[in-house]
Amino acid sequence: MTVTAAQGFLASGVTAGIKESGDPDLALVVNRGPSRAAAGVFTSNRVQAAPVRWSRRVLADGRVSAVVLNSGGANACTGEAGAYDARTMAERTADAVGVDADEVAVCSTGLIGVGLPMDRVVAGIATAAGALSSDGGTDAAVAIRTTDSVHKTAAVSRSGWTVGGMAKGAGMLAPGLATMLVVLTTDADASGALLDSALRSAVRTTFDRVDSDGCMSTNDTVLLLASGASGEVPEAGEFAEAVHAVCLDLARQLVADAEGASKEIEVVVVGAASERDAVVVGRSVARNNLLKCALHGEDPNWGRVLSAIGTTDAVFDPDRLDVAINGVWVCRDGAAGEPREKAVLSGRRIAVTVDLRSGDESAVIWTNDLTAEYVHENSAYSS
Repeated sequence: MTVTAAQGFLASGVTAGIKESGDPDLALVVNRGPSRAAAGVFTSNRVQAAPVRWSRRVLADGRVSAVVLNSGGANACTGEAGAYDARTMAERTADAVGVDADEVAVCSTGLIGVGLPMDRVVAGIATAAGALSSDGGTDAAVAIRTTDSVHKTAAVSRSGWTVGGMAKGAGMLAPGLATMLVVLTTDADASGALLDSALRSAVRTTFDRVDSDGCMSTNDTVLLLASGASGEVPEAGEFAEAVHAVCLDLARQLVADAEGASKEIEVVVVGAASERDAVVVGRSVARNNLLKCALHGEDPNWGRVLSAIGTTDAVFDPDRLDVAINGVWVCRDGAAGEPREKAVLSGRRIAVTVDLRSGDESAVIWTNDLTAEYVHENSAYSS
């Protein structure tokens, strides 16, 4: 169920002393091949961390032999020193595991604007290299946590090959291709073109549909590495489905662990004139703070759903809108429907369904409620 579920991969997670808490904070994932094919997607935020810039260059030739990840510091907005530190992390990792530095991706997460304690990072890389194991996936997933309350891993197996992965993310979760740090691995003998196609397709309808707090990170990275160790060449459709399944599993885990969340909210938009319209409406509903507060208070306030829909440029007739909350159609034809008290919201999961009645397209957006705990955690994050 981790990045080492696929053959040909080693991983580790150690305490390097980057975090003041003393929790694990540095991880390695190493591809022992025979293939080194890889693909990646990154944040679309124009302010990008040094590790993102480095890893973009590494991915340009479609090969990755290792990934070094740290929590406890984002190495974002750190100038030339940050760029030097990202390159140093790649070079020290390359030396430690016997690969080329130009094939080492770097990922960092934590507070923006603060430099990394590189003496500890470098020592941690050496320690992590010595701890590499085919059973090290869980340790690696634990080491990349920041405000995450749990580590996040997933895996699926198909006909002779496997896709596994790990993710971190609990805050700054909003679309921008990735929304967190993710490393996916497969032992399928897959080309770089297939990896890129499958990853971009999966991200578009999973991680890119997570919209927890409307805040886009500077460090978002999703990587997919193939070792080819199974010797099996996957059918393109089956491979894309497997990658999507792992991404969806991890994306749902991110929403479940969102900072301070007490409700996991699925916004389903149907009857849209286009997929784009469905996504725009779903995102507007998911980002409506008044609705998120209402659902936290277990109040099925469908009026806030309609007001969110009305801010978009999607095709719809206001007098034909239908809204269901947990299966109860509380709004019909843009007005009151079934009694709202029928919508029971006491459970953790809430489904909001919007029918635009304007076409046949649909989309799903995942979000969470807005809680006092979320405000408290983020009011004191850097202090």
